[in-house]
Amino acid sequence: MNSIPSVDLQDFLSGDEKRKQKFINEISSAFEDIGFVALSGHFLSEDLVENLYSEIKKFFNLPQDVKDTYEIEGIGGQRGYTSFGKEHAKGRKEGDLKEFWHFGQYVENNPKLEKEYHDNIIVKELPNFNEVGKETYKMLEKTAKYVLRALALHLNLEETYFDDYIKNGNSILRPIHYPPITAEPKNAERAAAHGDINLITLLMGAHGRGLQVMNHNGEWVDAIARPDQLMINVGDMLSRHTNNRLKSTIHKVVNPPKESWGKSRYSIPFFMHPISEMPLNCLENCIDAQNPKQYEDITAGEFLHERLIELGLIKK
Repeated sequence: MNSIPSVDLQDFLSGDEKRKQKFINEISSAFEDIGFVALSGHFLSEDLVENLYSEIKKFFNLPQDVKDTYEIEGIGGQRGYTSFGKEHAKGRKEGDLKEFWHFGQYVENNPKLEKEYHDNIIVKELPNFNEVGKETYKMLEKTAKYVLRALALHLNLEETYFDDYIKNGNSILRPIHYPPITAEPKNAERAAAHGDINLITLLMGAHGRGLQVMNHNGEWVDAIARPDQLMINVGDMLSRHTNNRLKSTIHKVVNPPKESWGKSRYSIPFFMHPISEMPLNCLENCIDAQNPKQYEDITAGEFLHERLIELGLIKK
């Protein structure tokens, strides 16, 4: 497969059983073949997208000493600002050529999780920043819920199987700024090859060249979406839970050609995480003689902790 398939979420939401099944077939086929799909018909309005980009550009344009006040020690980068070069891919020493912000869950009616999750960080210099981030978070979370419902049906589970696991889940909205490149990078890329940790990722901003996906033949394929589409991919948690039936695909953000070094790049992934207690044990109906159980039992919280250590965001 050398291109990323496209699907329309409105088929799933249409109330027409044939269109709904068409969506289930198309997205599950894409996730089993290459692990990525371009999705239209989501819940983000053009105005909300425009406002979000405006706010995050304002934030990353703040003086460095101001941004640094929002980098909170001791929380593994789970909220607020993470400065340039601090995160690296699993197995790499070189930091990625990016800085980013994290919006986290807005917990509803769950005091236990309110204590478990860190508070979102308020940017006092930008009065609209946090409200626009919260609205985007909610619309992406809503979109992800219906994508997971389609995948649940494909896996012969109850349609709402994932609902209770993702309600108040530990999801993250990450606006990323890849600054202009000012000198020859030494073995570093904007984002080195990696798989995502979570259930699924919904990516805004894959509208130009940069994001690449590895297909089954080990070839790198450009992943480019239309401006009205989100790029969605399977994360390691869902891959593990389905015993690798749904593929978590390795991907990266390559450095631009030298003539484009002077330009910033922005992308905004939403990492859909479940609550920490969700068991990621391989589903029984994804295990058979041809595909024996590949992973040990683990919870989502335990798996996330392991991976944050590997990424250099928290210490052992």
